Amino acid sequence: MSTSPSSGRRALVVDDEQALARVLAGYLERDGFEVDLAFDGHSAVELARQGDPVVVVLDLGLPGMDGIEVCRQVRTFSDCYILMLTARAEEIDTLIGLSVGADDYMTKPFSTRELIARIGVMLRRPRGTGPQDAAHEPLRFGALSIDVLGREVHLDGEPVALTRTEFDVLAALAANPRQVFTRQALINVVWGGDWVGDEHLVDVHILHIRQKLADSATEQKYVRTMRGVGYRMGTGQ
Repeated sequence: MSTSPSSGRRALVVDDEQALARVLAGYLERDGFEVDLAFDGHSAVELARQGDPVVVVLDLGLPGMDGIEVCRQVRTFSDCYILMLTARAEEIDTLIGLSVGADDYMTKPFSTRELIARIGVMLRRPRGTGPQDAAHEPLRFGALSIDVLGREVHLDGEPVALTRTEFDVLAALAANPRQVFTRQALINVVWGGDWVGDEHLVDVHILHIRQKLADSATEQKYVRTMRGVGYRMGTGQ
């Protein structure tokens, strides 16, 4: 889709409902994005690879390759923000979508203005999480090393591939290891105070971080659940 001159930010809208996809593209263009459109999963992966978008709006129920598989493949080469759309409100769809690397989700029908606002919130996220930005040494918790400035995580010396949102959640916890964060407190730090949605989104990202750190829910070496309150960083011992 051709657009007028923009800020250089590129978005990819993926939905087999072509009329809806074009409406979303129009809103994004007015918000300063260059927009690519895809109506099936295979085209979506190729356009994501070629166009290097900063955000992908991705429908779950695509023909052929569904949104879950598209998300999984895009995550092998891109850390762009992914906002998943679903017409199915069942929790399992949301959890599966987020477990392969989606940053946020919305259930159809939705307000187009709210979707644009959600994207704006994601892109306005502060990349730092506090005073540790001035530090040059990685934060260490046993075998876990978190380089906030470099946005890199290593476990036993091996790199851990986190999405942008997963890294932001982990960095927020690591920056204040003695603090217990409620879900809302993490949302305020990572998503921003104007984000509106289901706060259980935090639980899904915590689950995925634990999976990537081989940190079982029973052992909780790195991310601890403080029952009835929220989460805090563990010592890694």
